[in-house]
Amino acid sequence: LGGKMLGPLYTPPEKPMRPQIYAVVAACLLACSAAQARDTTPATPTVNERLHSAQKAIQAKHWSRAQTELTAALEDEPRNADIHNLLGYTARKSSPPQLSRAFFHYKIALDINPQHRGAREYLGEAYLMDKQPAEAQKQLAALEQICGNQSCEEYADLAKAIADYKASNP
Repeated sequence: LGGKMLGPLYTPPEKPMRPQIYAVVAACLLACSAAQARDTTPATPTVNERLHSAQKAIQAKHWSRAQTELTAALEDEPRNADIHNLLGYTARKSSPPQLSRAFFHYKIALDINPQHRGAREYLGEAYLMDKQPAEAQKQLAALEQICGNQSCEEYADLAKAIADYKASNP
């Protein structure tokens, strides 16, 4: 069997093929690692996911975490009234309250959607914090028009806040 049997079946190449083999192996490794990187890279959260995360942070009163999520969501949807409304809310609830920032975001929310009940309520509450009850009253009147009556939750909440303010500031 020795070398005579092997001779006619196999002829070694004149030049070694090692560089080509290394190139093929390297290309395979790169392709595999690129595919793996694609699979393991976390997806960027959607606006809805960020809003959900922000709402959970708001419930826990983690204002800065909520602001971070909302600011990131705002980059994707700068004309989203709900995001601006919640940014205003978190600014107002922060310690100390950031009223100028709250006013800024509430007004943008209302520029985008003048019928936004949450922004009307929260803007009215911000006006009360800023000792401007007449401006809060204007938001209450707007809510009455939007709701068609005085029964919507936002109207009731702002009406109570105004009554409490008046009782504390005769």
